[in-house]
Amino acid sequence: METEPGRPHAERSEPERADERADLVREIVRQTGITDEAILAAFSRIPRHRFVPEQPRQAYADRALPIGHEQTISQPSMIALMLAELDLRPEHRVLEVGAGSGYAAALLGELAREVIAIEILNELAVRARSTLAELHADNVTVIEGNGREGYAPRAPYDRILVSAAPEEIPKALLEELAPSGKIVVPIGDELGQDLVIGEKTADGELSFRNTVPCIFVPLIPS
Repeated sequence: METEPGRPHAERSEPERADERADLVREIVRQTGITDEAILAAFSRIPRHRFVPEQPRQAYADRALPIGHEQTISQPSMIALMLAELDLRPEHRVLEVGAGSGYAAALLGELAREVIAIEILNELAVRARSTLAELHADNVTVIEGNGREGYAPRAPYDRILVSAAPEEIPKALLEELAPSGKIVVPIGDELGQDLVIGEKTADGELSFRNTVPCIFVPLIPS
């Protein structure tokens, strides 16, 4: 039986540590004020502990956690803010740059039709691919490659989420953003970053606005 695009696979929801996921959802609401039921339901379904096997006790703390190779799994409340800014729809195709553990890609897969997640580090890409397969996230594909170049074979993308911080938005990502599309990306360096929202009109015009301060690992150079 095919799963309706943008709707959860039953296999992704598991009872283990469900109470902790519920606590995390309440903390996300407290920290962000987000009330979008689809976003909160995604956090309640996706088992974050499966993506941080080295930090099982901290898995449902609202904080970034190390995943090796000087990379992190992002703070859940920050991911929630990014998902809210993306304004995802079940028919959307999404590109994620900097897949890391695959956690944000799994959340995106609950909200969109198709997710292409790019990770430049082989070890992380392999692990993310394995974890997502175990969770039957069949609409998420992990590509090993340079996220600064996007992924032209599946472009254009209705939405683009960048999960690491470049000093400016890579040109290729803006070119691969579909008309009426949105991109959410942390911009800056170790001295300071802001979450930037880019929107492309139906005519291809681009506009940008800064939202909240944030802290992400740098987007690895090509």
